[in-house]
This record gives sequence, C-alpha cells and structure tokens, in this order.
Amino acid sequence: MRAVYRVLACLLALEVVVQAASIAWALFGLSTWVENGGVLDKAGMESESVVFDGVAGFAVHGMNGTVIVPALALLFLVSSFFARFPGAVTWAGAAFGLVVVQVALGILAHSVPALGMLHGAVALGLLVVALVAARRSSTAVAVREPATAGAHHAPVV
Repeated sequence: MRAVYRVLACLLALEVVVQAASIAWALFGLSTWVENGGVLDKAGMESESVVFDGVAGFAVHGMNGTVIVPALALLFLVSSFFARFPGAVTWAGAAFGLVVVQVALGILAHSVPALGMLHGAVALGLLVVALVAARRSSTAVAVREPATAGAHHAPVV
C-alpha cells in the first residue's frame, strides 16, 4: 500500500505543476489577445464568444482544482491509513488540509483578488508536502504489527 501512497503523493505534486502551467497558459494567452486588440469585459466572460490561445487553460485549472486535486487528496489521505509507516497520516493530512485551503482561496479570490497571492503560495506548500511525503514513503521503515498469540514463536533450543 506504500506504493499507492507514493504514487498518489507524486500525482498530487504533478497536479500542482499542471495547475501552474494551465493558469500561466491561460493568462499569457489572454494578455497576448488583449495586446492584439481583444477586449474582455463581463459580457465576454459570460459568453463563449471570447476565444484565444490558452482559453482552455482556465477550464483545465478550474476542473483540476475543484475536482481532480481534491479527489486525489482524499484518496491520498485514505491510503495513508494503510501505508504503515511513521508520518504517513500526518503528511497526507497536511496535503489534504492544504488542498481544502487551496479550494477555498481559489473561490474567495474571485471576490478578494489579493487572496490569489496566498493561493499561489499555498500551491507551493502543497508541492513541497507531496514531494516530502513521496520521499518519506520510500525511505521509511514499515511499522510492524504486534505479534498475535500463536503466530510466531522463537525456536526452542
């Protein structure tokens, strides 16, 4: 189960990279479009008439951030209870908590744009936590189950 834990930790880290790449693609595409005469206003944002290279980045970022990343974080947390090494639950719990904060900041930043800075910073924290969890899962010593009666006895000499 440690392998599942490690894969989920790596996938979470990869999703942070996907999130950063998709929003950068969207924003650079949008800025290029505006610099070339495109106009974006509330009506344009609510219609499907605004098309530029990178517009799909907004959809990727939104879908990943509200569905894929939280689902991975939940699976990661569940797997941590079966990974059987010290700190597994702690690291997965930290990742899950950061994802909850990320989603909340992503939603609230539409009303308070300055929260976008925290959204980016927390993403970096999630990346670090996921990578540390993956690394620890490969170097940690497994927790042993207590011996049950009759399971193993020392040889009698």
